[in-house]
Amino acid sequence: MLDIVYYPDPILRNMSEEITEISDEVKELVAEMFDTMYENDGIGLAAPQIGKNIRLFVIDVPDELSDNSTKMAFINPKFLSKSKEKEKGEEGCLSLPEISANVSRPIAVKMQATDIDGKEFVLEAEGLLARCLQHEYDHLDGIVFTDKTSLAGKLSVKSGLRRLEDEYMYRMSKKDSE
Repeated sequence: MLDIVYYPDPILRNMSEEITEISDEVKELVAEMFDTMYENDGIGLAAPQIGKNIRLFVIDVPDELSDNSTKMAFINPKFLSKSKEKEKGEEGCLSLPEISANVSRPIAVKMQATDIDGKEFVLEAEGLLARCLQHEYDHLDGIVFTDKTSLAGKLSVKSGLRRLEDEYMYRMSKKDSE
């Protein structure tokens, strides 16, 4: 299992780089990312969250209308379109444990990406799947969900973010003293 990078680690704020080759190393990373996501009860995990600034994320979103899920890897994803209509929904993040807030996002998206076999695909999504795609994509651009909350949302997560900042500083000071 891979280690999750926690807020406010600077790697979460970096712009990720395109993947130029889908090597065995990338395929192995995808498998490890799925294992890590499942182990942490997530529905999505972006490469920056495990310390890699590459344009890659994995998702496994339960279908709201059936027992199916959408288990997929997205390499070098791009949005082709987003609906003008938005809705607020509660979000959390493996890199910001125990923090959640409402985020307003487009309700439907169309995304193009490459899979681990090197095949391009287009996915149209709405609901939770669309929200998850947007959330994970944001990580590739150095954005965390709390950046997109309202002022009230930012105030509601302030103490949680401060706790994570304090924990991060403590971990860094321990590392420095080793």
